[in-house]
Amino acid sequence: MTFLTVARLGRFTAAADSLGINHATVSRRISGLEKITGQRLLLRSQSGWEITTEGREVFEVAEEIEQSLSKLVSENTRSTVTGTVRIGAPEAFTGHVAVPVLARVQREHPELDVELFTSTQRARQNRSGLDLEIVVGKPEVPRAWERPLLEYQLKLYATKTYLEEHGQPTTLQALQQHRLNYYVEAILLVQDLDAALTKLPRMRQGISSTNVYAHLTATLAGAGIGLLPDFMAEAQPDLAPILGDQFSHPATFWAVVRQESLRNPAVTAVYQAFQDYSGRPAGVRPGGGPAIR
Repeated sequence: MTFLTVARLGRFTAAADSLGINHATVSRRISGLEKITGQRLLLRSQSGWEITTEGREVFEVAEEIEQSLSKLVSENTRSTVTGTVRIGAPEAFTGHVAVPVLARVQREHPELDVELFTSTQRARQNRSGLDLEIVVGKPEVPRAWERPLLEYQLKLYATKTYLEEHGQPTTLQALQQHRLNYYVEAILLVQDLDAALTKLPRMRQGISSTNVYAHLTATLAGAGIGLLPDFMAEAQPDLAPILGDQFSHPATFWAVVRQESLRNPAVTAVYQAFQDYSGRPAGVRPGGGPAIR
């Protein structure tokens, strides 16, 4: 099922880690499949590998085989909501929102399995094997349902110890003397996240990462000032906001689900759970996540 895994994750290295094989084996298996079919099944894009039109046909056949194999080894179902739902979501949403929501859905539907693939990227234009995608910023995907789930603010934070040692910035221009922990700018493809940097002066690079939890951990370790989602930072008692009256950048998590995926009762149940979450007052949402020490 190497092709399925690459199509779902979008990267050979991620697929290799998931399957417990090396990158060269993944590449060789994909090349072999393309040779058998006589078609190009994957194309490289800025956000990773995406399936071609011909690859989509092979993907659907492979997915049917996978589902048939799952049925052969599964016991009698105890619920009408069964099967596996595959979700792609940013790390922050996964840890603070998706996992608590999905745990509740699984309690209600014991035969439901969930696979979460974490990455911060734009919604894919072609069907990628994910039943549901969570992205930052309003997506534009043909033949798909889109719904805003969670609005938040990107703000500046640092530890109290860091501010005692390096001083408390009192203006935005003073930030130029500090390091910033944020995404790797050269490969940041999400416009809403990139736009936050345009509101700030050019800062020295701190610890840059494609993972938002690395931004948080670096900031807690005193590596500089973090540009962090407020719902993550406010759960950390060691962090203090900086220039809150001068800077904040709004962002929104959106759910994207293709119309054909909603024919699956399991996908509908998960999508509805996220919709229910988005309609709750902030104080009763099952998010939060653990504090990092």
